Amino acid sequence: MLGTASQVPTQRRNHNALFLRWDALGVLFDPGEGTQRQMAFAGLAASQITHICITHFHGDHCLGLASLVQRISLDRVAHPVEIHYPASGQVYFERLRNASIFHDLADIVPRPFGGEGVTGPLELFATEEARLVAYPLDHRVECWGYRLEERDARRMLPERLAALGLRGPRVGELQRAGVLEVDGRQIRIEEVSEPRRGQRVAVVMDTRPCDGARALADGADLLVCESTFLSSEAEDAHAYFHMTARQAGELARDAGVRRLVLTHFSQRYGASQPFADEARAVHADVVAADDLVTVAVPKRHD
Repeated sequence: MLGTASQVPTQRRNHNALFLRWDALGVLFDPGEGTQRQMAFAGLAASQITHICITHFHGDHCLGLASLVQRISLDRVAHPVEIHYPASGQVYFERLRNASIFHDLADIVPRPFGGEGVTGPLELFATEEARLVAYPLDHRVECWGYRLEERDARRMLPERLAALGLRGPRVGELQRAGVLEVDGRQIRIEEVSEPRRGQRVAVVMDTRPCDGARALADGADLLVCESTFLSSEAEDAHAYFHMTARQAGELARDAGVRRLVLTHFSQRYGASQPFADEARAVHADVVAADDLVTVAVPKRHD
């Protein structure tokens, strides 16, 4: 969690930003002002970024993009960096992409999506291991949430493999082909394995409770959710198109989320504990994040 403030950074909280490590992927979400420096404190290098995802173009979610693009260039990052963002913010993306004079060596790949009349969900990229999808949220401007989904797979059962004399390279053959002939008998992968559900991480920023937020959170192992206000300011939350900590907790509870991370706190509040207490009243596993805290995706049930 590189930054946990909302509109205004404070002495303890930087503008919003979070970095998701997912195998070979390094996905940076909503780089607000100061994100480059926060990355230095966190021990993160620009070369670890493979994708940048922007939910919307309010400043606290994008003002750090200009410095990051220039840092990617300065560090001569060898791979392309894809930037996903709402198409309605194209003019702001272009301003941030070329905000000042610099020797531009960065391989930046713009990936605008959405636009008028597009409701989602949208698949933004897909690999053999995972895919990134986006759903629209309910904010004052076009805003999208993101969900990284590991593909479902199968877990091999050692005792069943041993009973059939399958070991070593032959197990790999069965995994690739789905069926294998052993001593004149066809063995199907379903006989020696069981389904293994892929893990899911969702990012829900700047929104009222809505269908998009619920779809993003559905069955997520880790949900990072805005909780700009406490319930004592529920009217303000609704008026400014945000959520309370309790609403984030209810979203996590109703969607079957395993771990909820609260962030994007208004500058009017000091401690994060009241947010955790409010959300824990309805959902057990809650982290009210402070800057530079690392939060693990819960281990698989199996």
